[in-house]
Amino acid sequence: MRLPHRFRLSLGLLLVSLAGCSGTPVRDISAPLTFVVVRHAEKATDDPEDPRLSAAGEARAALLAERLRDAPLVAVYATEFRRTRQTAQPTAEAHALPLTAYYARGPAAEIAAQWKQAHRSGTVLVVGHSNTVPDLVAALCGCATTAMDETEYDRMSIVHFDADGRATLDVQRYGAPTGP
Repeated sequence: MRLPHRFRLSLGLLLVSLAGCSGTPVRDISAPLTFVVVRHAEKATDDPEDPRLSAAGEARAALLAERLRDAPLVAVYATEFRRTRQTAQPTAEAHALPLTAYYARGPAAEIAAQWKQAHRSGTVLVVGHSNTVPDLVAALCGCATTAMDETEYDRMSIVHFDADGRATLDVQRYGAPTGP
């Protein structure tokens, strides 16, 4: 049975207006591709294998979410460890995005290639560890990076890709200063 034109038009307009009310944030697919890579925030001493964040770490995780509040976030990645997930969670929740796990000990070049293939635009947050963040950043930007001290929690590496796919690295700090 074919519906009258007027009814089809009204139904179409209704569906379009309902889609706009879904509560799902609109992703800016025209935004250039940017990776924001940070180390997990300060960890507690509750578990030597998989510690939680300390109070200072929870505060830094909240600052990270605030810092990225207006970013056109399209994905959030954290390793399988509790401290990275807890660092990324406030940002993921603020953007209504799932938290996607990646293997901390995976080859940085392979992981970076997968992320660059999966994302063409928008901002991607990656939370890693002091011994993985520099390699991930280097693999993403194809540039030299500096090692990260075990006491450094405030480094934010931002890898921007231009329209031609050329990467630039901008290293910033966020939250209370730490490290050497």
